[in-house]
Parts: sequence; structure tokens; C-alpha cells
Amino acid sequence: MRTRNNCRPIILLVAEAVTLAHFARIASLAKALDPIKYQVVVASDPRYIGLEASHDYTFYPIRSIPSAKFAQALAQGKPLYDVETLIRYTEDDLALLDNVKPDLVIGDFRLSLAVSAPLRKIPYAAVVNAYWSPFADTIYPVPDLLITRILGVRLAQKLFDVVRPVAFALHAKPLNRVRRHFGLLPLESDLRDIYSWGDYTLYADVPEVVPTRNLPAHHHYIGPVLWSTQVPLPVWWHDLPRDKPVVFLTLGSSGPVGLLPTLLNVLSQFPVTVIVATAGKIELAAKPANAYFSNYLPMDIATQRSQLLICNGGSLATYQALACGVPVIGLCCNMDQLLNMSALERLGAGLMLRASEANYTSLMKACTKMDSPVYAQAAKKMSQVLKKTDSLCRFRGIIGKIFN
Repeated sequence: MRTRNNCRPIILLVAEAVTLAHFARIASLAKALDPIKYQVVVASDPRYIGLEASHDYTFYPIRSIPSAKFAQALAQGKPLYDVETLIRYTEDDLALLDNVKPDLVIGDFRLSLAVSAPLRKIPYAAVVNAYWSPFADTIYPVPDLLITRILGVRLAQKLFDVVRPVAFALHAKPLNRVRRHFGLLPLESDLRDIYSWGDYTLYADVPEVVPTRNLPAHHHYIGPVLWSTQVPLPVWWHDLPRDKPVVFLTLGSSGPVGLLPTLLNVLSQFPVTVIVATAGKIELAAKPANAYFSNYLPMDIATQRSQLLICNGGSLATYQALACGVPVIGLCCNMDQLLNMSALERLGAGLMLRASEANYTSLMKACTKMDSPVYAQAAKKMSQVLKKTDSLCRFRGIIGKIFN
């Protein structure tokens, strides 16, 4: 590909920072690029930049909607962005593109780049999980909506299977209206095409976890993009008991933090040590004697020290667990998390619970069930697969081919 610049190609990576995962993947990919070969620029809402200890890339702040607003739309089953928001995003993108003048733009859930990048005729690569691909044989679980709570999961799932194509078309409508607004042809009326559209599509998965079929030549698996905040270890870290298994409990930036007291109550009944990363989302008056707390923990180090991860079911945390051979209990609040944990359940490396249905009894049952060695064995099997997958090397290879 001929570059627009006379020297090093400029690569702009853009994260939609409604959750930490999107920013984290973009930050990891940016740091994987050789700054001698490329000028690397990252743009994101700055809400998570403080978790990056150091970096070589140039950072531009842009706006993302509040995470709470995003979570509310998910909970209500509404389109995540209305037309007005996407128009504003597109205008912000265009100003950014005109300022940076990139030769390639890479986006993680910045849906407006499907408008702004074509308008500026800049090649666009979308980073997405493969279970959102139109080429994946995905069974879509009914999300936790009002109808799910009224009818129950079983009946709601049957209804959702019928109406899902209409629902996915409804969720695709705002972006297609914005494309028409700016003089572009609409994409397919399917949420999966909206999420995965690009001149290049990069799947942050491995096919052993999320298989696909008949992928076009411009679709590529790069593998899981791991990231860990580089915060210092807490003062209690080296005092953790050595004679008990460690359970790592972190519900992330978008997890059901209201379940934390119940979870701690359940885990206090087991002969385990619990390390808890709260992400600053909750303060507890009563803390069990077997639990240690911090706002953040380095995900890689904490997971390596653990025998079980309990999280919100998002792929950022679960792939870190699989890489370490650690099984997972996922407390899922949205479809993305349900899809991700469904894959882990099929592999036998995890258990999925809907956060809306989780209580003391179901959590106790899940934690007891994870005592079975089969979950750890399945997780260790997947860790061997992931050891053969160098996602950052694959990513660099794809970028190198783009510019050759």
C-alpha cells in the first residue's frame, strides 16, 4: 500500500472507551508496533490512560459516551448509539483524521470509523471478537432483558431466536442512517456486519475457541490481545498464605459489583485465599478474613498466582486466565459476555452464570462445582494452544503485509 507520508507510515489506533477492554486491546496493539518503522498514534477517551504506566505512542483524547449510559442501553436492549451520537462521533473522527493524516486506521468498537475512514479514503481495520462475525456459527443467547425476567430464560430464548434477525437489523439502523447522511451506501442490515466491517477485519480470538467458516481473504485471526495494568503490587502481596488455593475475583469496569458481598460471603466458606480487584467501584464495610483487596491488580501476575478466576465473563480477563491455565466463573450481564463464556463452557474451561439470576445458592453451587479437576484440565489444555499463538507477532505480520 502506498503511504500518504514521505517517511514512516502513520498508524492511528482508536479505542471506544466505554469499557476498559476496548482501550486495553488498542493499547497493547499500539505497543506491539515498531516505533522505528511506524509513527504510532492512539486516540481514546482518556478515562483509562492513567492505567498505562508508560508508552511510546502519541496520545490524542477524543470523546466516548459515559460507560454508565452504554451499560444502560445494553440493559434495556436498545441500540447502543443513537444517530445524533454517531454523527458527533463521525465529526470528531474526521477532525482527528485530518489532524493525524494516518495511512491506516485501526479501531476497536469505534463504529463511526465505518463512516469517517471511507470519507477520507483511509484504509480501516476493525478489531472484533469472532463470535460477532457473520461467518461464525454462533448461537446467540437471549440477553438479560425485561422479557427474560418475565418469561424466564427458556421461553425468552425461544422468542429471541425468532426475533433476533429483526433485533440485529434494528441495532444496525443508526449507523446505516449516518452513512446515508454522509453520502455513503448502507452496510448490511445486520449488527454482525456493523461490528465487523472494515477493509481488514482482525479477530482477537483463536479458532479453537471461536470457530468460523469461509472467511474472506481480508479477515484474519490475530489471537487474544492480552493486557495488564502495570500498577505496583499491594503491600500484602508477599504475605499471601502459601498453603491455600488462591481465587482471583475481579468484576472489571462493567461487571455486577453489587454481587461482590455475596461472592465474598460464599468464598469465605471455602479453604481459599481471595484476592479482589474492585476497580474502585465499591467500598465494603465488612471484609472476610480470607480476602485481600486492591483497586487494581496486575492481571497477568494475579492470574498466574491463582487457581480460579471469577470475573464478568469478558474476553480480556478470560483469555488471560486461559493463557495461564486457570478456569473461570463468568458472571455475565450482556450478550458479549454471554457469548464469550458460552465458548469457555463448550471447551469445559468455565462456568457461565447470568448475573441477574446469581444468588448465594447458585454461586455456592458454581464454586463447589469448580472443585472438579476437569475444569483446570481443560483450561491447561487451552493454555497449550495459546502458547503457540503469538497474537502481537501475527498483528505485526498483517500490518507489514498491508504496507508491502
